[in-house]
Amino acid sequence: MKRLVTSLALAASLTAFSATGVLAADGPSSDDLLKSATNTEAVLTYGMGPQAQRFSPLTDLNADTVKKLVPVWSFSFGGEKQRGQEAQPIIYDGTIYVTGSYSRLYAVDARTGHKKWEYNHRLPDGIMPCCDVVNRGAAIYKDKIYFATLDARLVALNRETGKVVWNKKLQEYKEGYSNTAAPLIIDGKIITGNSGGEFGVIGMVEARDAETGELVWQRPTIEGNMGTLNGKDSTVTGKTNASWPGDMYKTGGGATWLGGTYDPETKTLFFGTGNPAPWNSHLRPGDNLYTSSTLAINPDNGEIKWHYQTTPHDGWDFDGVNEFVSFDLKKDGKVVKAGGKADRNGFFYVIDRTNGKLINASPFVTKITWAKGIDIETGRPIYIDDNRPGAPTEGGGEGKGKSVFAAPAFLGAKNWMPMAYNPQTELFYVPANEWGMDIWNEPITYKKGAAYLGAGFTIKPLYDDYIGALRAVDPKTGKIVWEYKNPAPLWGGVLTTAGNLVFTGTPEGYLKAFDAKSGQEVWKFQTGSGVVGSPVTWKMDGEQYVAVVSGWGGAVPLWGGDVAKLVKDINQGGSLWVFKLPKA
Repeated sequence: MKRLVTSLALAASLTAFSATGVLAADGPSSDDLLKSATNTEAVLTYGMGPQAQRFSPLTDLNADTVKKLVPVWSFSFGGEKQRGQEAQPIIYDGTIYVTGSYSRLYAVDARTGHKKWEYNHRLPDGIMPCCDVVNRGAAIYKDKIYFATLDARLVALNRETGKVVWNKKLQEYKEGYSNTAAPLIIDGKIITGNSGGEFGVIGMVEARDAETGELVWQRPTIEGNMGTLNGKDSTVTGKTNASWPGDMYKTGGGATWLGGTYDPETKTLFFGTGNPAPWNSHLRPGDNLYTSSTLAINPDNGEIKWHYQTTPHDGWDFDGVNEFVSFDLKKDGKVVKAGGKADRNGFFYVIDRTNGKLINASPFVTKITWAKGIDIETGRPIYIDDNRPGAPTEGGGEGKGKSVFAAPAFLGAKNWMPMAYNPQTELFYVPANEWGMDIWNEPITYKKGAAYLGAGFTIKPLYDDYIGALRAVDPKTGKIVWEYKNPAPLWGGVLTTAGNLVFTGTPEGYLKAFDAKSGQEVWKFQTGSGVVGSPVTWKMDGEQYVAVVSGWGGAVPLWGGDVAKLVKDINQGGSLWVFKLPKA
């Protein structure tokens, strides 16, 4: 009898193993998350690996077989909350975890589309999200699933039941803080950024204990503000008043609203920082560190290892928040530990990720009016001074300053939507947009919880035939190898695979696949609403699957000016689509 009980217990344990080889009850470990880029039977991290290359080694789907890719089910988020759906799904042990607009999280059976549970975060009145009520994704670790909310909280749920384990306040939403990015989990710590740069908040990167939610360290991104470590003051960020006048560092912006990436080889976090506040650059002479930058951060204590500022003294709201993707640059017979970044300002940067030194920088859009180029020796932009919007005094004191036409527009040559890197083609696949803006400065004073811009603007398309452009960029040369032009702006993430494919969505409702080497369109499917989420792929029951969230929204309909008028008839939605390549 004892032998029978033991055998039954062993059998139960074996059946509890997930496809990743980890006990399903235990869930993914820190080591599993670090190795998630090579796990083809799960999608454990935002970016499909901590370095966020969004590359899958799967080859079942390729340029020949993709024509057989078919939908297997669609899951509706339901209700009337059909705003922008910018999430990337997390997939583990036969369950898809996906966030929706208005701070919702769903667990869905990956095989059937049956909803296992749903969590609706109770949002207070008075939240102040800048750019739609989006959420970009969750994080999984052991037995919990985590996500951040529009009222600036971090919630941990039991991944099997959806019950709240803990709920922690990150910042004060009444002051303009919010959170939309997917968290990142490194060595048992959950790392988050924040949103709210348009309200004069202080950008922040925080690390909390993933089991308890207690704060471990906090690193402000604005020079002059004090960091913390284990509940005590640690070090000041930079040097007070070195690049900010007076007390402006206390309301300097620099939000880390896109979250971060992590490189296990150098043990470094990379976080991009947003615009300085206010937009009116004449009020804040200096470089305004560390806004519009990439910060390399020690995950153990929150100290900054190095920084690279893409737009010093930003006067166009170009941010620098775009993801920094680690990769090995193979050039001139050498391999350099590098990182790629397609910045909102229109330049594609390749940077040595060990020290922050610029390797090269090239335009990835057709028109840049604010700078002639990037000085490779200094790493700084070569400004075109006449294209900085004028101070309000130049327009008569109380009124607006001189208006200029600037390209790209403030929504960026690339906004939030993540690019992908394919180590086989050695190309980055960048979702770009071609637009410009009339922009002018206005008088402004800071008021807690109120918009802190000091600028006005109108976005305009540059060309009649397209706005969006998916571009394959060679990081060795900066050259564009191929491009796909899209009538509406591209606002969704990109996936690339070892099957020589690139997937991305369009506002017109299509999920599309392209040949990774030639750019030829090889497959498309109409989802019924604009696709502004990030597709993923994995293998289950011997078949390759693809999933993407559909639901038009985001910043373009809200801030897009003349471009918003062009896309006003696109239908909103809210659904998760799952496709597969059948065995037969």
